[in-house]
Amino acid sequence: MNNNINETQYFGRLDKEPENEAKKILIAVSTALKEKGYNPVNQIVGYILSGDPTYITSYMNARVMIRKLERDELLEELVKDYMERNE
Repeated sequence: MNNNINETQYFGRLDKEPENEAKKILIAVSTALKEKGYNPVNQIVGYILSGDPTYITSYMNARVMIRKLERDELLEELVKDYMERNE
């Protein structure tokens, strides 16, 4: 074992990118909103703009899930997805 603290240590990396947590949460929240009869786009945008969690239903723990992420993370995921679809 190399005990020299002045040398850089490298650790193995996964070849594939880990699954995107924000995307999975958005899909789950969207599904819950649709099942309850809400327009997911309107509700998620309302939540992102206001920060008011009551825009998101508590059905299927959607409100708990979406609050695990910062609103800027959600917005970033939405923009990335939009750009990928329109390239």
